[in-house]
Amino acid sequence: MKEILKEIAELTIQATTKPTKTELPKVLLIKGEVSEYQLTAVYEPMIGLVVQGGKIISIGEQTIHLKAPSYFVISADIPATGKVQQGKTGPYISLGLELDQDSILDILNDLPKDPSEENANNEFIACEASTEYLEVWVRMLRLLKTPEHIPALAPAYEREILYRTLIGPQGWRLRKFCQTQGRGPSIYPAIRWIRENYTASMEIKRLADKSRLGVTTFHRQFKQITGLSPIQFQKQLRLLEARKLLVHSAYSASRAAFEVGYESVTQFNREYSRFFGDSPVRDASNVREKIALTNP
Repeated sequence: MKEILKEIAELTIQATTKPTKTELPKVLLIKGEVSEYQLTAVYEPMIGLVVQGGKIISIGEQTIHLKAPSYFVISADIPATGKVQQGKTGPYISLGLELDQDSILDILNDLPKDPSEENANNEFIACEASTEYLEVWVRMLRLLKTPEHIPALAPAYEREILYRTLIGPQGWRLRKFCQTQGRGPSIYPAIRWIRENYTASMEIKRLADKSRLGVTTFHRQFKQITGLSPIQFQKQLRLLEARKLLVHSAYSASRAAFEVGYESVTQFNREYSRFFGDSPVRDASNVREKIALTNP
């Protein structure tokens, strides 16, 4: 396994501290001292593999402690905070595979129903990466040396990564991710609606109806997938967007608050400080300083 990890590290030489796209479709690379500002964001549906070092991801009240080599699964747009730890022998390295419903559905047609899905709990967990799991990732990355083979072989390696994830402890998340297809009950339309309309007032009953679920089941499934209640989910989306406005557009705290849907600046300041650990003005100033240092 050490040799595989060493080869992956060598194949990610082009990676930067920001998600780095390659010629490999849906594959992202990250390497080095990743800022906590960058890691406090909305995470999109993906499989993330930590190859070197470690990563801590906090989603609601849950915390995932990832130590290389291990992976995690996120199956919806989810607000989260994170922190990376450098490796003992080199920088932090992680790989990401963006999720594609059609690719997963194609595999599900060849798999029996997973009984563990019915008993799935709300927990996000770090899954140990086996040698077999790492081998398919390294085969994928080797294609960077022979890009002419990418169109023919990358889809096959993507399929194997998805397959091995599906039969693993977080495979149920990929199955749930595919419930956006069809007309059956699904929490994902509500997640998508809040994501696109985070400034609007929210009626839980209407969102539950949109998901074809009762209110109690809606709350349970929403937290199962996102780690947050609908209200927490909307609040964190608002705070993340407000931070962008404060940092990049020089908005005042009051203007940012009203822009993202708050009616009370006092409430905004209180919730912002609780989430980011400092007042809006001081936090934005600190983030701008850190950005300036990393981008001289």
